[in-house]
Amino acid sequence: MPDTHASVSPAKAATWTTVRSGRVRVAAVGDLHMTIDQAGRFGPSFRGVHERADVLLLAGDLTQNGTPAEAQCVASEVTGLGLPVIAVLGNHDHLSGAGATVAAILQNAGVHVLDETGMVLMCGGTRLGVAGIMGFGGGFAVVPGRRSDERAERFADALARLDCDVRVAMTHYAPATGTLAGEPARLYSVLGSSSLGEAIDAARPDLAIHGHAHHGCEHGTTPAGVPVRNVAYPVIRQGLRVYEVGGSSLAGTRQIQTVTARCRR
Repeated sequence: MPDTHASVSPAKAATWTTVRSGRVRVAAVGDLHMTIDQAGRFGPSFRGVHERADVLLLAGDLTQNGTPAEAQCVASEVTGLGLPVIAVLGNHDHLSGAGATVAAILQNAGVHVLDETGMVLMCGGTRLGVAGIMGFGGGFAVVPGRRSDERAERFADALARLDCDVRVAMTHYAPATGTLAGEPARLYSVLGSSSLGEAIDAARPDLAIHGHAHHGCEHGTTPAGVPVRNVAYPVIRQGLRVYEVGGSSLAGTRQIQTVTARCRR
């Protein structure tokens, strides 16, 4: 795939304001599946997000058919929000064979599109690192002697190399089975891969975000206990979800609902 990512080194990291030192408020949503006739649908949900969050993560399948016109609609929704926006593409964003164009349109609107890469942002006095990959299927069966996937290895490396205080992994495909509950087991092989979970567990981030599983559930963990959140729009059933990440808790702040989950710090 062409080099469509954006990468920001710690020395060049942008500075944004966060409400608490050591904590970062992460807004996230995926699977918007934007079509031209839905233009403006998510604007009301995104408006004012900078007052509730420090960063917005978009977990792929932002368009329905992967067309440039649909990408322009998404770009219009996320322009001028007053906070950094970071995205990975999903399988639908490649349906028309124009994934690189979709990414370029988003980048021109100020969105950082990650592809097996990472970046660091300064949120007040806290360094937030995000690494992203679209990911892939393959399932979660234990296969003795299975060779590691090179794409997962590059993602793991990008995640591990982030020089940050709070670390977040973002994929489109699921990295663990916990958030697939509600999906038919026969579909697990096309919904995610244990290789993604292994890459995440190697770096032990504070939070892993994904989409893709429309009939799954929001909360899960990797085998090593990293909190996983499925933020597919059909799952969270709202324009976005906000999590407070870092310190000793992970809280879903949209409904002031505390989520008991393991965090690295």
